[in-house]
Amino acid sequence: MATPMIHLFSSLLLCSTFLCFFHCTLSLLDPEDEAGILVQPDDVKMVQSNRDSRKICDFSVGKWVYDDSYPLYDSDCPYLSSVVTCQKNGRPDSDYQKWKWKPTSCTLPSRFDALRFLGRMRRKRIVLVGDSMMRNQWESLVCLVQGVIPIGRKRVTYNGPAMAFHAMDFETSIEFFWAPLLVEVKKGSENKRIVHLDLIEENARYWRGVDILVFDSAHWWTHSDQTSSWDYYMEGNNLIRNMSAMVAYERGLSTWARWVDQNLDPLRTKVIFRSMSSRHNRENGWKCQNEKQPLPFLRQVHVPEPLVVLEGVVKRMRFPVYVEDITRMTEVRRDGHPSVYMRVIGEDEREKQGKGLSSDCSHWCLPGVPDIWNEMLSALL
Repeated sequence: MATPMIHLFSSLLLCSTFLCFFHCTLSLLDPEDEAGILVQPDDVKMVQSNRDSRKICDFSVGKWVYDDSYPLYDSDCPYLSSVVTCQKNGRPDSDYQKWKWKPTSCTLPSRFDALRFLGRMRRKRIVLVGDSMMRNQWESLVCLVQGVIPIGRKRVTYNGPAMAFHAMDFETSIEFFWAPLLVEVKKGSENKRIVHLDLIEENARYWRGVDILVFDSAHWWTHSDQTSSWDYYMEGNNLIRNMSAMVAYERGLSTWARWVDQNLDPLRTKVIFRSMSSRHNRENGWKCQNEKQPLPFLRQVHVPEPLVVLEGVVKRMRFPVYVEDITRMTEVRRDGHPSVYMRVIGEDEREKQGKGLSSDCSHWCLPGVPDIWNEMLSALL
């Protein structure tokens, strides 16, 4: 009888050793083992709602490492908007496609595995909700997976503010829902546009029954008076003409948070909120035009006010929400924007760069930076 007990003890010891090795492999990563563009923490904390006790890697701290095996697809992907196909639009350099994010405290898979991702997402709905930066991410995710799906077994459908990519053999949909403020915007008297800070159901009814929800909302809240997409705010019956943008943002996010707490089941739905991606335009003091490499490492990255507001709202929630902080990692990637290559330009126009041509320093070229957000998303799921 002693021999079986010895075998049992040996098996348990072997399993324990393997699990310890697996855990250590995830947690021991030397930040100095490769040259790269480093983003150091500035009192960084992984932010989750109070009731979420899971220990998930904080991807926000790490470095950009050049990887010649990238990109993961090319700009011929049929689901890309023309404004982000920088190579097709004539951008002469391509190194911006070859930077991979390497977190300090854990590892990301070496490459995005489309078949594995689709296998894990079988019979699930993934909905990305937000503004044009979220559409940027949706197009990236669709291009990352579509190459392994046979022609005729994938399609895109449209339904009002939503569009959906269907991987039919997996019964999986990857959807984008346009709601840049999350809360409702309606036309009032004299055709005035009114942001209802306490109303969300008109948008949120599309989010019921979804397996994975990814949100973003910040850019539109920070628009100046000249580019604002509304005329007034409203709470209840109170019409508000002037309000601090960040006060309004906090109230709108609080409406979103209450809806999530009251209407979603954490056993059914995972919720991730992606933070604001960095813009590198004139308002920030410089432009992205002609930038070909990430900035040198930043030991202290300014934490923008929208991220502070978002973290505060999420911390008060009951529902387990993970904040995917991409603000710091995108701060150094001024090279990744379309700049003047948001459309095809001729040789004569290129010579006039900086002399009247418009330059997009908010959205991102694809393939490019948003592919990394989706590698992070895959790891989180």
